[in-house]
Amino acid sequence: MTSTADVPAPSTSPDPPVNAVEIDGLSKTYRGRRKANGVRALDSVSLDVPRGSFFGLLGPNGAGKSTLINILAGLVVKTGGTARIWGRDIDRETRAARLAIGVVPQEINIDAFFTPRELLDLQAGMYGVPRRERRTDAILRDLHLADKGDAYMRSLSGGMKRRLMVGKAMVHAPPVLILDEPTAGVDVELRRELWRHMRALNQRGVTILLTTHYLEEAEELCDRIAIIDHGKVIACDRTENLLRLFDRKTLCVHTESPIAAVPAELERFEASLDADQRLCIPYRPSRDSAADILAALQRAGVTIRDLSTEEADLEDIFLRLTKARPDSSDG
Repeated sequence: MTSTADVPAPSTSPDPPVNAVEIDGLSKTYRGRRKANGVRALDSVSLDVPRGSFFGLLGPNGAGKSTLINILAGLVVKTGGTARIWGRDIDRETRAARLAIGVVPQEINIDAFFTPRELLDLQAGMYGVPRRERRTDAILRDLHLADKGDAYMRSLSGGMKRRLMVGKAMVHAPPVLILDEPTAGVDVELRRELWRHMRALNQRGVTILLTTHYLEEAEELCDRIAIIDHGKVIACDRTENLLRLFDRKTLCVHTESPIAAVPAELERFEASLDADQRLCIPYRPSRDSAADILAALQRAGVTIRDLSTEEADLEDIFLRLTKARPDSSDG
């Protein structure tokens, strides 16, 4: 899907900032109706999104993710704190800050009376991009929409409209792209096509801030992840460091012959037999090694037919940190 030569490069400056987005003590309280108490959506959130990173923002329903994104996009007025986009304060340098970002919202908001070509050209004009500098044809080609450039909008599939939303956000070649649930409701094949396009943008230097329902998506794409819950950041680190947050693995052993009980040599590991008659042996890599377990299996006279290792993934970490339901990852 991607042809990186056609992906618009981000706007650059002689001295680009270390962090593409800097958020310090950001707060937002929505006023309650009549005498009802207000709702505190963000509670002194502080985050740095390094320039050139692919940054994931995760959290359950009502966590504050959408509020944070809408503040950066200029759609919601913050209650307190500061935010800078590409070194530009969103309050004091509003125009420059908004020129530095493109936003792909969760909802598809495309005017049915414009063709894709007209839509992108109009969007570029609204950002003040001179006609000679517009990359409408290149964006359509890169998104595999060149043959639909002059089609009626209603003839586009849902996936095509999703891709067009990404192109719409990139018409002014912003250095920061915010993606709010960009693959919600699309099939697996299209989701992976969009992943490839996002990677191409990131490799060209675009800093991407992603919110997603799919934890697999965040684990696959993001080099750094923040988890937000009840308006507070509860974890923020490189993805691989978060995956190491829980020092626990399980060695699963298929034995050559069925065994009736866990051998005594494995009792200290709190081993158990699962429904498939596998020996499941939990251990902490910081304390024990797989070699220790294999030695115990040998002492017990167990013949191994096959084995595998299971370890914590991002979903395990997310659920433990937020105590959220598996389907409660939007906010």
